[in-house]
Amino acid sequence: MRRPSEQDREFTEFVMTRRAGLVRVATLLVSGDLAKAEDVVQTALTRIYLAWSRVRPDTVDAYARRCVVNAATDERRSLFRRREQVRAQLPDVAAVEAPGGDETTMLALLATLPTSMRTAVVLRYVEGLSVAETAAAMRCSEGNVKSQSARGLERLRAVFPARVHDFA
Repeated sequence: MRRPSEQDREFTEFVMTRRAGLVRVATLLVSGDLAKAEDVVQTALTRIYLAWSRVRPDTVDAYARRCVVNAATDERRSLFRRREQVRAQLPDVAAVEAPGGDETTMLALLATLPTSMRTAVVLRYVEGLSVAETAAAMRCSEGNVKSQSARGLERLRAVFPARVHDFA
């Protein structure tokens, strides 16, 4: 049996300490679907593992966030390519003011935003990243992050004025 390399041990430690946070971000990015979030994180972790020898230790968290954002975007795009989904039952329609608590309400609020706005709001206000860190994760300009964040909060305030304090 092959002994794990130092890189494998480092990666395993990274996964053990960071996976829960990555799943949390992915869950918010995919509108609360935990199964999709787990798939997104698994895809991101595979990409990170393949690049592990090239990722600097001081940038691994930023690289991981970028991988999760990219995988979430890929997941959303793949949904548009699927033409038909066969189901035994019709899915329930989620209510905007879903009962159940703050996490459910936050997911319902975020689900009303377009993907880029949702990503900017999640990274800036839920994860607490700086404008520069968010821009790096989204692969866009800092100005785009500022406008997407501002527009996202503005849209949330217009529709749900009493609940936007959850974000800003």
